[in-house]
Amino acid sequence: MAAKLKKGDKVIVLAGRDKGRTGEITTVMPKDNKAVVEGVNVAIRHTKQSQTSQGGRIAKPMPIDLSNLAIVDKAGKPTRVGFRMEGDKKVRFAKTTGEVL
Repeated sequence: MAAKLKKGDKVIVLAGRDKGRTGEITTVMPKDNKAVVEGVNVAIRHTKQSQTSQGGRIAKPMPIDLSNLAIVDKAGKPTRVGFRMEGDKKVRFAKTTGEVL
């Protein structure tokens, strides 16, 4: 099945402690049905100092379930994603506005 959300998409969080925050998808994990969004669901990880890296408390964005994300359309509102054929190409479009994503 084609991916409704892809790397680089601007999304909004629909549920959870970061509800209402927006960000850009940095990685998608289709097997786990999760994605990492920049600046959303950030956890603090404590790391030990090594020769290559400085130790301390490092903020790391954690994966969030795809069902809790919605793509943002041109108007800045959350929308669902649909698929349609334009010529011989399959394209994604916003269900609210009908624009191609």
